[in-house]
Amino acid sequence: SEQYELVCQVNGKVRDRVQAPGDAGPKVLKDLCRAAPNVIPHVQGREIVKEIVVPGKLVNIVVR
Repeated sequence: SEQYELVCQVNGKVRDRVQAPGDAGPKVLKDLCRAAPNVIPHVQGREIVKEIVVPGKLVNIVVR
């Protein structure tokens, strides 16, 4: 399976990029982004309101 660069955003701002498998489902992509080193400080201790997944491109995590 091929891999691609998945863009991880928090509140619409790019925070990190991670390698994701080409056949990964939305849940796997969300987990990859939540575990990205530069995303963790922006979501830690905050409420996740929504997670938008665009397969093959990006995951946007909306926090409050």
